[in-house]
Amino acid sequence: MSTRACLAYCFYLFVTIGLSRLKVQAEIFTALAELEPLLESESILLDSMGAYVRYQENRLNLLKEKYTEYEEEHRTAMNDVTNYLSNPVNAFKIIKRLTSEWNEVEELMTDDVGNKFVRNITSLKENVRFPTEEDLSGAAAALVRLQDTYRLDTNEVAKGKLNGIKYSSDMSVHDCFEIGRQSYISADYDHTEKWMDVALNKLNAETNKTVPKSEILEYLAFSNYMIGNVDRALSLTNELLEIIPDHVRAKGNIPHYEKALREKRETREQDSTVEKTSDSNNGVTERSIYEELCRDEMVLPESVKKDLKCFYYFGKRPFSKIAPFKVEQHYLDPDIISFHNILSEKEMEFVKESAKPRFKRATVQDSETGELVVAKYRISKSAWLKDNEHEVIAKISRRVSDMTGLSMETAEELQVVNYGIGGHYEPHFDFARKEEKSAFGGDWGNGNRIATVLFYMSDVAQGGGTVFPELGLSVKPKKGAGVFWFNLFPSGDGNYATRHAACPVLQGSKWVSNKWIHQKGQEFLTPCNLEHQEEGMSRVFPKPVKKGAITR
Repeated sequence: MSTRACLAYCFYLFVTIGLSRLKVQAEIFTALAELEPLLESESILLDSMGAYVRYQENRLNLLKEKYTEYEEEHRTAMNDVTNYLSNPVNAFKIIKRLTSEWNEVEELMTDDVGNKFVRNITSLKENVRFPTEEDLSGAAAALVRLQDTYRLDTNEVAKGKLNGIKYSSDMSVHDCFEIGRQSYISADYDHTEKWMDVALNKLNAETNKTVPKSEILEYLAFSNYMIGNVDRALSLTNELLEIIPDHVRAKGNIPHYEKALREKRETREQDSTVEKTSDSNNGVTERSIYEELCRDEMVLPESVKKDLKCFYYFGKRPFSKIAPFKVEQHYLDPDIISFHNILSEKEMEFVKESAKPRFKRATVQDSETGELVVAKYRISKSAWLKDNEHEVIAKISRRVSDMTGLSMETAEELQVVNYGIGGHYEPHFDFARKEEKSAFGGDWGNGNRIATVLFYMSDVAQGGGTVFPELGLSVKPKKGAGVFWFNLFPSGDGNYATRHAACPVLQGSKWVSNKWIHQKGQEFLTPCNLEHQEEGMSRVFPKPVKKGAITR
């Protein structure tokens, strides 16, 4: 086997064996834990690409050597053709060069090892952990969501900065172009315009152009037209036609843009004679409150904060007398509290590692059909862990019972969640409304979700808080802590003030686990009545006392 053939075969084996170690995983963007193996994938691909580059360099070096040898021999022959060819050795050599040797040169020049590389990648796609187009669109949508929620400047994000902190290198022209293109596919023309504009500005500084200017101009012009900037749409289209004078779509759009511009001017003249009225609600919606809370632009009034305390809760179990729970009040009526340092580092790591192999895209329940479906407003992956699987899981359930004084007889399995890129969960209730006949699979034997325990299993650098829009409350993730609240009034009716949401994760990986406790088994622990009592959790937790109390 020749050196060239050996190199090609070794390269083939390297790519085939290396890539076969990887696994396919769809919806990678929905959990940051799923992104980590992509670095291994990229590492193998980089090694493969390096081997390919080295092979091509060796191939070109062989061709250069042959060219130099042939060119020198040919120059000698042309100096005295008759004398050169009269030598039988020279005659043999030229015939050999143009037969067997040239065949080898042709093989070197037409070597399709690159095609073999591509074919290997394609055939192994079923076993390779590669992101999909859905992952790409999901990641782009996540960046756009973060922009909107946290009011991030597009130019700053393109510089790798989030809220003024630089976390990554600058984005390339192609990076910005792709986010704009994905926004365009989603008919989000506002963000298409923003990202294409940044891409166009960056293009001038790019030495090796990764995107044709004409493509950026076309997207930029149309998105400007769709958001009402008709003047700029027309200007950009004319600029595009200077580059490609026979651009069919651009030439066809000119008349439409000119017509829209005339209509816009006429409308502006008519509007100038009409007195405008202000928006009576000032745009205050649940969405706007939710985003303000995520941005820390809304805080609890002093009238509420002054009554909040931190204290030790000794509970009703013997062990808690020795190691009381550290409790922090976040809100009163309804009572929302945190138990700090409730999970150990080893427990949290065990829960995470146990959940990873079972991760599936987190779902929500369709209120009409009762079916579990994926939703764009819940970006995360989850898994469920049973008490009887391991003592650690059972121990966590017993601790929840000690914390809350509630029975775990009908509680749901421990749900473990890892949020994806910009992972969030928009405002929702944990309890089922009466109209949701198919809630809990149609089996109401265990009753509604009377209470929620939300464990934070990671700190989050930016974003990722749990917010309650009805209360104007935001709770920041604190690793090892568990947030607790009752979802129902003592009467069994749902407390709509407990509507809550998970803010998008701006920087960091957010891990949580949930324990939902049901009504059945609590009859003698939390007696019901027919009124919406204001005491909330005070029916289980005594009010803080001076002994061991810590005020804010």
